[in-house]
Parts: sequence; structure tokens; C-alpha cells
Amino acid sequence: MTPPYTVGMLSSYRNLTQRDWLWSQSPHPLGRWGNIQVQAPATQPDFLLLYNFHDFPTELQPLPLRQRWRRSARAWWRQQQTAAATVRQRLAAVPKERILFLTREPPFEEKERERARQYAQAQAYCGYVSGPDDFAPTPDYMPAIWYCDRSFRELNDMGPPPKTERCSWITSGITRTARHRLRMDFLHLLREQQVPFALYGRGLPADVNSQGELLNKANALEPYRYNLAIENYASNDWYVSEKLWDALLAWCLPIYYGGDAADRLLPPGSFLRLPSLDAAGAQYIKDVTANGDAWYEAKDAIAEARQIILHKLNLLNWLSEFVT
Repeated sequence: MTPPYTVGMLSSYRNLTQRDWLWSQSPHPLGRWGNIQVQAPATQPDFLLLYNFHDFPTELQPLPLRQRWRRSARAWWRQQQTAAATVRQRLAAVPKERILFLTREPPFEEKERERARQYAQAQAYCGYVSGPDDFAPTPDYMPAIWYCDRSFRELNDMGPPPKTERCSWITSGITRTARHRLRMDFLHLLREQQVPFALYGRGLPADVNSQGELLNKANALEPYRYNLAIENYASNDWYVSEKLWDALLAWCLPIYYGGDAADRLLPPGSFLRLPSLDAAGAQYIKDVTANGDAWYEAKDAIAEARQIILHKLNLLNWLSEFVT
């Protein structure tokens, strides 16, 4: 192999069909960073990244006799066979020691058994298996990705945009787990306590006064001094998600509720700790966001954090260092 090393990618994210996904996380064209180039559909890459991938090939049992006459059942069975064959081919094209498995989802207690099974599956195919769980083969934080629709060069070069608004929160109405429901309870509490903030996101109930879903998260971050960055999971030393990266890259001061990973990864003063998801937390948000003092005091720390996210925590940089 000679650099740049090609990194292919498989993911179980159903909407991840863009072949240039991650390219905006590099200042260089066509997904290049250091000694790598991310080419997701490459059939014979030098390395293969399984990014939140759980669709490992399994042997399909024959259709029951009573379903063989149904066209829809036969079509589904053939589709599954084809998908499994494609995954086998992608995995067989790369030596095991050059296949990397990274999990991104929160380590919910309800999902622990399923996660353990996924890690075991991954170890059969991958030389490196990591996730934000204490029981992962290699426990580690998740390399940074972001959803602000700005190029790397824009983010790297931009100073603070005009901060004309107080505080925003971008979230969803998902209530699948106890952690999701705790977050939604806090949202309702903030509305009851008349805490001033602008709410954006998908699937939110009508009674919380949401301003709707976003095409580009930057539009609901850049005008605001503060952002509520509330993780779905806050109980271990590994999990930290794009909620924090997006806010900082937009020059917001995050009011963060999450685990200890953020303290290890970012400089002091670059975010504030929300103490709790209760009335005391609601009062804290009121007090902090009443004026812009905390944001002005944090500007230098935010600037430092942004460079760490862009150049060090960045998934492409992580891949380049792994290959090296």
C-alpha cells in the first residue's frame, strides 16, 4: 500500500446514501486528510470503516412453505440475500486487521444486551472494535462529526457571527427510552417555568412551541449566544455527541448536560455544565442567559475548542492517525 490510503465505509444509517458524506470535514478535496482519502463506495479499499454498522451477514433460513407463493415475501427474501452477499464481498476485500468498527449510538441501559451482541459480531470481522461503553472491546469517545452545513474552510476561518439572540435548543420528540423521556420532561418543565429559549427540531409535540425542523443546524445556532446541548445519555466517561461540537463550531457557549468525556476533550471554560434536569437546572439557564456576560468571557475558550474539534477530534483526523 502507498498513501493516500483509501478508506471505504459501510453504515446502517438508512438515510446515509451521500457518497460525499464526511468530505465537508476536510479542507482538501474529495475526502482527503493527511495520508487517507475517504471513498465510501470503494469495493477494494485499503481500510474499511464500519460506522454504526450492525447489518452483518447471516444465513437466511428458507421461506416457510406458506409464504413461498407470496410475491412480496419472495422479493424480500431475495433482497436480503443480495444485501448479505454485498456485505460479505465488501468485508472479504479487506484484511480483518484493517477493518474498523465504530459505534455512535448512546449506551442506553435498555440496549446493553443488544450492544454486547453487536460488539461480539463485529469482533468476528474487524480488527478494531470501539464504542462509548465501558464493556466495549476498546472503550473510547466517538470521533467528532458535525451537522452544521458549512465547509471546513468556512468553519476554520470564521470569527464569531453576530450574536443577536439569547438561547436555542435543537432536539427531537423521541421518547423511546427512559433517558429520552427525561429530556422531554425537562423540556416541558422549561416551558412551564417560562425559561426563554427558541426551540427547533423534528417530531416535537404541539404544546412545546417548536419553531420546526431544520435543514441546516447552523441557522438555529449562529445567531444565538447560548445553546442547550443536552445529551440523551450522561452516565459514563465516554459518550459525547455532535450536540456539543455543533454548538461550539457555531460560536455558541453550550449549556451542556452530559458525561465526563467533554471535560477530557475540551479546554476549561469552553462550555457550561447544566447542573440538573429539574427546577434548579431551569433556574440556572434563566440566570446564565439573562445577559451575554458568560458568552463574552468564554470567547477565547470557545475559539480554542473549535480548533480542537476541527483539527484533532475530527473523524477524518482520527482515521488518519489510526492508519499511521
